[in-house]
Amino acid sequence: MVRYELTGADLSEVRFAISPLNELTLSLRALRDPGRFPLHLPWLRAVAAADLDREALLALTNQRLWTPDFLNPRPHHPLARLEEELEVVAATPPHRVRADLDAVHFDTASRPAALDGRPQAVLRRVLTALSDYWEACFEPHWQRMRAVLEADIVHRGRTIVHSGMATMFADTSPRVTLADDLLTIRLNTSKVDYRRTTAGIGLTLVPTLFSLNPSTPISAAEPPVMFYPARGLGTLWNTDRPRAPQALRELIGETRSGLLRMLEAPASSTELAVRLGVTAAAVNQHLRAMRAAGLLTSARHGRSVLYLRSDLGDRFIDAAR
Repeated sequence: MVRYELTGADLSEVRFAISPLNELTLSLRALRDPGRFPLHLPWLRAVAAADLDREALLALTNQRLWTPDFLNPRPHHPLARLEEELEVVAATPPHRVRADLDAVHFDTASRPAALDGRPQAVLRRVLTALSDYWEACFEPHWQRMRAVLEADIVHRGRTIVHSGMATMFADTSPRVTLADDLLTIRLNTSKVDYRRTTAGIGLTLVPTLFSLNPSTPISAAEPPVMFYPARGLGTLWNTDRPRAPQALRELIGETRSGLLRMLEAPASSTELAVRLGVTAAAVNQHLRAMRAAGLLTSARHGRSVLYLRSDLGDRFIDAAR
């Protein structure tokens, strides 16, 4: 169990961020135990065919699906860049590399052979393996993955505004509770158990597509971070076009009616283009027209604009059923 003492449960104390490196590292859980991640099976089939240093990648997690803290740094920006995060990892002191790997593989007698050798050499191999893994398995899909993560953050922000911080935390997982400014995160293991304040540091919340339950750094010395399962994972690899009622299709067309059906949850134009199998430019043209007509609302998150069906759009859908 991990407990974070918040010095003021408000927006200045808690922030959200998206981290490509953390997604890359946490996805190793799916490589080690694919059966726990059935919604990722379409992606895992492609990963299985990629030319990767699997020995090094699988050595970065254990049977409990822990990963070393130095590969899960707290993001310094809301939308971190992988290159910047890898630079931070490359500067990890050798003693820290060894200590964090030992924390994952605490039975040193069974430590994977890929982690043998001087820490600097191990770190170089790890960085190369992760970079190749990103290029082959993440880069082609990252825009789509990021769109789902961004939509989750927008949802959490709205929950805070309408229902408060405690409700937002409870909505991330039944294992998370906020009471009297004490955030309690119940983990799957008794080996990680600490309490620390977020005073002067803050708490960063990182949605991830590769976690079934909330998780935190193994060490209490790490900056306060909570990784939690993002909403909308079921839509990530779904390429089916939702079928709108015939009356609605005849009124506004096949593409716009499909978009209106999709946007019951926030999504970016990039994500929508992938799901519909059309260009982002074409989707943007439709979205602008529908927003001007009052059928959609929009909000900017970082470099992306997320769209959502408006109240008028909801009534439009209901009337066409």
